Amino acid sequence: MESICIHIVEGNPHLRSLLGWHLQQAGFWVEQSGSIQHAKLLLNNEQLTLVVLDSDLPDGDSLEFCHGLHHDRQYRILMLSPRSTESDIVAGLKAGADDCLIKPFGMREFMARVEALLRRFRGMNIPLLLDYGLLKINLAQRKVYLKAEKIELTPQEFSLLYVLAQAQGTALSRLELLRRAWPEAIDNPRTIDTHILSLRKKLETKPRQPMLIQTVRNVGYRLNMTFLQEKTTTNQRSFLA
Repeated sequence: MESICIHIVEGNPHLRSLLGWHLQQAGFWVEQSGSIQHAKLLLNNEQLTLVVLDSDLPDGDSLEFCHGLHHDRQYRILMLSPRSTESDIVAGLKAGADDCLIKPFGMREFMARVEALLRRFRGMNIPLLLDYGLLKINLAQRKVYLKAEKIELTPQEFSLLYVLAQAQGTALSRLELLRRAWPEAIDNPRTIDTHILSLRKKLETKPRQPMLIQTVRNVGYRLNMTFLQEKTTTNQRSFLA
């Protein structure tokens, strides 16, 4: 399955987090920036397909930035604007935006605009099943299968496992896991440890000697993608339920 990366450049941290959560739930890899300067540092991602761009960023001209994105790499661009006049919308489209969405907007409309842009310009289907070898995540039904066996997870556990899987082996800090998994319920990052322990109890025979969800010292946690891609053997069965 081809990975689709969407970069959100939005000055409002609450809206940025909310948009990111909905996109992640739909199966996309998401990057987030609160400024043009930070966005430029992350624009070397070769899998980046769509940029969701706030028209009123705090550190520069969003229209000029939009024009550069469109001209240099031909990214798909969805501009978010608090201004609904015809001249403002035309200015965004002329700067290179493929679509403009007026604030405030509903999440259903936002996701529909994203999906329409991807279908229109890339012919891609929104992924509903993520296949990581031994682990499969059904986003439509929010179900998880490990070695073809259904694993019952709470909504919080499902979101956390999905974020770990989406990172594809990259270690994420507790704060980053918390922000990505539950952006609307930011709390003590140490609560991640409780949910990680719960996941290990459900996914691994020996939670104290985890093979799947690994602790990375001084960083956080990662999913062992190499382990997932290996063929099921007798030795692997001794580790996983």
